[in-house]
Order: sequence, then structure tokens, then C-alpha cells
Amino acid sequence: MTEATISHAGRLGIPINWRYSWLTARADFLAGLTVAAISLPQSIAYALIAGVDPRFGLYAAIVFTAVAGILGSSRHLVNGPTGAVSLVVFSALAFIDPEARLDAYEALFLLAILIGIIQIAIAVLRLGDLTRYISESVVTGFIVGAAMLTIIGQIANALGVKAMGTGHQHVLYRLWLTLTQEASANPKALAISLGGIVLAVLSRRLVRRYRLPQLDMFFVLVVVSGAAWLAGWSEHGAGVKPAVSLIEAVPASLPAPHIPEIKWHWFVDLSGSAFAIAVLGLLEALAIAKAIAHKSGQQLDYNRQILAEGVGNLVAGFFRAMPGAGSLSRTAINFQAGALTRFSGVFTAAVVALVVLTLGPLTAYVPKAALAGLLIVAAARLIDLDRLRYIIRGSRYDAVLLIATAFAAVFINIEFAILIGVALSVIWYVPRAARLKANELIVTPEGVVRERLPADPPSREVLIVDLEGELFFGAAPDLEAHLEKAASQANRQGIRHLVLRVKRVRNPDVVALEVLEKFLAKARADGLTVLLAGVRGELAAAIGRVGIGRELPPEQIFPEEDEDFSATLKAIRRALALRAAQDASGSSLPPRGASYYLV
Repeated sequence: MTEATISHAGRLGIPINWRYSWLTARADFLAGLTVAAISLPQSIAYALIAGVDPRFGLYAAIVFTAVAGILGSSRHLVNGPTGAVSLVVFSALAFIDPEARLDAYEALFLLAILIGIIQIAIAVLRLGDLTRYISESVVTGFIVGAAMLTIIGQIANALGVKAMGTGHQHVLYRLWLTLTQEASANPKALAISLGGIVLAVLSRRLVRRYRLPQLDMFFVLVVVSGAAWLAGWSEHGAGVKPAVSLIEAVPASLPAPHIPEIKWHWFVDLSGSAFAIAVLGLLEALAIAKAIAHKSGQQLDYNRQILAEGVGNLVAGFFRAMPGAGSLSRTAINFQAGALTRFSGVFTAAVVALVVLTLGPLTAYVPKAALAGLLIVAAARLIDLDRLRYIIRGSRYDAVLLIATAFAAVFINIEFAILIGVALSVIWYVPRAARLKANELIVTPEGVVRERLPADPPSREVLIVDLEGELFFGAAPDLEAHLEKAASQANRQGIRHLVLRVKRVRNPDVVALEVLEKFLAKARADGLTVLLAGVRGELAAAIGRVGIGRELPPEQIFPEEDEDFSATLKAIRRALALRAAQDASGSSLPPRGASYYLV
């Protein structure tokens, strides 16, 4: 099998001979090398967003990426530090005094362990499928809000000034304090950040135009940092203060096992954030894995992927790494670079570890302004304008969810943005789901059963009402109103036979069944014969369990048996026959046994 054939098979999800061949390993290694080039600057930058030492981001890119890569279900998903998770981590650690850095680090490791435990519990309980109930509009709104917060959080570094305020204060208030402080912007830092933004935009265009390897972010970081060093702006040492702020040096060492210090009151302070990050991380990972699997044709085991995320975060916490999730940019690059198996993530982690060992101390020459520029560009790219326009134009419901979630992320709290979005979607959905529709059907002189139009004369023989919707407690008032209206209409028009078409009602609960039973009892007492047409298995079983048959003889229930059998037409014929038997004057409608066509 040639390399091209293997690559094509991997992309299409065609089963490959799983003897891990040299060609497969080579494809995974090249993809992992490409992903590592972007993972290095991103991991450092996301650690800075979280307000922690850059090495903890790199350690996550080693430990978490490798563990989740080995255990995961997706062949292309690459895990590690992400911008959205880092933002929530920063908020989660805000209760610790900024000067108590060691406490913040220990709390960070404990937070990763708690997140891992929650995610593992979700996997064990097999709750992964519940994530499909979170609207894509909510997730998109969260990404927009997280992107805006990322940009806001990097303004101080881009200007070369000190970020003012504390984590307990609102992000917009902290931005105001930063912009109005007495210290003026550092022109050298501003030049570095603007230069990085311009180079990042131009290099991405070149990459796309000439289909080059996606190493543009790493290239820009090296070029901008090198330019600052050549200009003498990043020189530092004994008695020498650099002209611009630099990130901390990363020790040339690999993550070692470490048991975090535990302070019991941290559990209270971190538990809410841990749950929010656990859910957010799973949403990120599963959404990305689904998107890539749709392109590759791979079948995913969602609970296995959730378990991999949880174990990855748990192990990361014991190796001094920050929590993380699935990365959209790294996963997309991994897929585009031709990765064939999930071991490409293991190669990514190995390359990052090798670079940390050999080049870690050189990070001390990277200006914060350079990373700020790259993060502003990366955050801006998360805002998909075409997707936003599509959602906003497509549905007012989705537009409100998107805007509300993004607004909550920026103006309320990033931790609760998704929860707020989900709560709004539930609040909005329940009234919509409770809308039970009722339409009157008629039988035309030609023998066609269709919806009654305003120009049609009133029914005189049989009243036919078509119900559609959910038969749960929220729809009970609508069901009661429709049934009462039908009974009143039948009485006004002198009709003694009512056909209720229930083929399109779903999920009956005890409240709706009780409403139906009371109506049938009253109808029987008033001399109104009710026939149920199109009764499906779920409703039929419920009717049998609660004993509605006492009010409704079996010959007046017409189950929906198969597509070639119309219970509605059979019920109408039965009603007309009963009507004809009661009225010797006959019927103006087609005689019993005539062919009716339901439209």
C-alpha cells in the first residue's frame, strides 16, 4: 500500500491494516511535527492568559496531549491548553491573592485534578450524549465571548503597560483602569505587537495561497522575537532591565510527578469552576471531534473520548500542568497535515518535550507584546463572521441565544456563559414545545380528506380534528382548550361523531392522559361519540395502562399499523357508518366503503 493510498484511506475513514507500518508512523510524525510548531507558542500564550507560569502550558502540551492521544477515540483530535479554558482558569484562580503565586499554582494543579474527576464521572455514567442538547448557537456565542475576552485581556501586554485591577473586578473595569493609568503606552511594545499582527495576517495569506505548511504562527513569533533581540529591546541580565516585558524562562526540564498541596476551602472555591471547565472542555473536544469525523468518515465513541479527556486532565494535574481540552486550530492542522492515527498527538507531545529540553531557556527572550499580537489575531480568527451571519439571519431564536451567551461571557461571567445560554434555550424551548396544534379536516364531495379552508362550508356529518405536538404536562392546557373547542363546535353544528387524529402527537404523560380521559368521560355523558385515529404504540400502551378504555370501547380506537394502512380513513368511514345508522335520512358525503384520499 502506497503512502498516498494510506493517506486517502485515513481521510475517508476506510479501515487500514492496523499493523503500525513505517509509512503510517512517518505520516503521523510529520503531522505531529507540524502541530508542535503551533502548539509551542499557543501553550505559552494560553498559560499567560490563565495568569500562570508558561511552563505549565507547555507541560499540558506534553502530558495531557500524550495521554488523551493514546486513550481517545478520534484519530485527529489534538488536546492541550485552549484559550476558552484558560480564560475560565484565570477567573477560577481569582480568589487567591496575586502575590501568593505558589498557592495559585497549587490551586491550578488541584483544579485540573477536579476537572478530570468530573469528566471521568461523566464518562462512567455515559452522559456524553447529553451534550447534544446544548445548542450550537450557545457554543458559537460562547466562542465569540471568549474571543472578545482574549482580545481585551491582551491589550495591556500589547501596549506594554501593567494590567491594572484584580481578578475579583470585572474585566471591563480592569480594562478601564489599565487604559486610564498614568503610565503611557510603551512604543517599542506597541511596535512589536502591531508588527506581529501584520506579519500573522500576511503570513496566513501566503500559507493559504501557496499551500505551505501551517507554521506561520511559530514563524511570526521567531521573527518578531528575533527582531526585538537584534534591536536590543529584549536584552536582560544582572543590572540590565529589558526595554519591553518578557515572558518567564522555561526550565530545560520535563514535567515531574507532583502531588498538589490541598487546602480544604479551595474545594468550595474551585468546585463551581471545575464543573464549568469540565463541561466546557467536553463541549470543545466533542464539537471539534465531530466536525473532523464528519470530514474523515470516522465513527466516534463519545464516552471513550470523554474518558480520555478526563484521564488527561487528571494525570496533568499530578504533573504540574494546567487543564485543557480539544484544540480547534491544532486539530485542523493535524488533519490537514495527513495524520492517520491518534498517535500523531503522541508525536506532537514528544516534539514539544524535546524543544523544552533543548530550547526552553530561550523563551526568556520572547516579548509579551509578541505573544499578545499573536493571541489577538488567533482570537479574532475564532469569530467566524459568515457563521454569525448565517445564524442571525436563519432564526430569531438562535440569534437571541448567540447574542445572549456572548453578552453573558463578556459582561457577566465567562464561567456561567454556557449555563446561561442553556438556561435561556430551555426557557425558550419549553413554551414552543408546549404548543399543541389542532386543525380541522373535512371530506370533500370528491372523497378527499384535507385541511378545512375558510371557504369550505361547515361540517355537518362528522367533525375531524387533527392534533399535532408533544403531549406532556406543558401542553395540557392547549390540549384541554382544543378538546373543549371541538366539543363546543360539534354541539353548535349538530354533530354527534368526533374523530380525533392523534397520529402526530408524541410523548404522552400522565397530565395529558388525564385531560384526555376527563374529556372522553364528559363526551360520553353528553352523547358525543369520539373515535381516536392513528394511535401509535406509545399512546396505545399508555391508554391501556391508565384504563382510558373504560371510556372508549376498542372499536373506537384505530391504531396506526403501517404506512400502507390509513387508520384515519378507517376511522372516518366508521364514524360515517355510525352516523348513517343513526340518521335514516342518509349522508351527503360519499357512501360507506367509498375511497378517500388523505392529503
